[in-house]
Amino acid sequence: MPSNPSTAPRLPLEGLRVVEFTHMVMGPTCGMVLADLGAEVIKVEPVEGDRTRHLLGAGAGFFPMFNRNKKSIAIDLRKRQGREVAIRLASSADVVVQNFKPGVMAKYGLDYAALSRLNERMVYVNHTGFLPGPYEHRTALDEVVQMMGGLAYMTGRSGDPLRAGSSVNDIMGGMFGAMGAMAALMQRQQTGLGQEVDSALFENNVFLVGQHMMQYAVTGQPAAPMPERISSWAVYDVFDVKDGGQIFLAVVSDAQWQVFCDAMGYADLNADPRHASNNDRVRQRATLVPELRRRLGQHRAEELAAVFERHGLPFAPIARPEQLFDDPHLTATGGLAEITLPDGERAGQVARTTLLPLRMDGKRPGVRSDPPRLGQHTEQLLQGLGYDAGQIQALLEAKAVV
Repeated sequence: MPSNPSTAPRLPLEGLRVVEFTHMVMGPTCGMVLADLGAEVIKVEPVEGDRTRHLLGAGAGFFPMFNRNKKSIAIDLRKRQGREVAIRLASSADVVVQNFKPGVMAKYGLDYAALSRLNERMVYVNHTGFLPGPYEHRTALDEVVQMMGGLAYMTGRSGDPLRAGSSVNDIMGGMFGAMGAMAALMQRQQTGLGQEVDSALFENNVFLVGQHMMQYAVTGQPAAPMPERISSWAVYDVFDVKDGGQIFLAVVSDAQWQVFCDAMGYADLNADPRHASNNDRVRQRATLVPELRRRLGQHRAEELAAVFERHGLPFAPIARPEQLFDDPHLTATGGLAEITLPDGERAGQVARTTLLPLRMDGKRPGVRSDPPRLGQHTEQLLQGLGYDAGQIQALLEAKAVV
């Protein structure tokens, strides 16, 4: 369950206020990173709630995953009173985060140009589909930029582009937004002024495929899709093994090849001069890999995993996401933390969520508060902004806030 704030060590971003006007994954990821690192993050939701609270299927985990450690205030920006609350709240922030279409925030007087006149120290982070340019007014989704940015081509087979199995651009785009926010806050220490930061899905995707672009620049040869690539290593594959099992095995150096052959009793393969070096083995993949598949297929996945672990060779079981809840390493190292689900059929139930993949001073930034209920902190935040009880009641009655 969330830790006790009175006993938790001080976090690096404590004392900073972040106000986020976000939805879906990209913007909320930025806010989550800042929240996990100690900032007070206030999520501004429409009065009907962030729609990810009630998504089905692949979206069912969005809200509880990316909105822990935040406060919720529900504001109707279509109402004048609601806009006034939002502007007062946003102008109190060190950082404002948003990921709406171009022009939406300006429509409500919540863009950087308007808010920076009220608070020149504000850092304002836009999460968009594209950085300013010919594409900037297009509507972008993670899958859209994966297709147009080469990632889907690299993931699937030729003629069959395939998106990656996670919202990689949304999540990384939010992380880059948080990185930009922290860099701008550091610069503010010298200048006293905030600035506008932009993070974009398409440019994030291009950064991800930059290694393949550079491969072409260096070699003149275009990168082949991953299922058809010319591997840099002879043994770097998923192997079908005994009893219907599968395991990923890798041998990526000449020293590892020696260890592998010794461990598996493949002295004949090791003695073959055609396998003398890694590049030699890569040239022989057409015959070497089928022979390895035949030999390794006589073993169970667990047996091969034990051999590879004992000898320090790279390997991986083929895991499904739901199996990671029982992963012994995550369990032992505190990589999962409990939250209470705020919405849906399982509202009130405890679930485990993944933490930021880093340690600071030997500790993982954890869960201090559960994903909030809609408007859970509305009255508390209004009081902090100077609204008295009568004003708060009037806003509630007008449904300008919930």
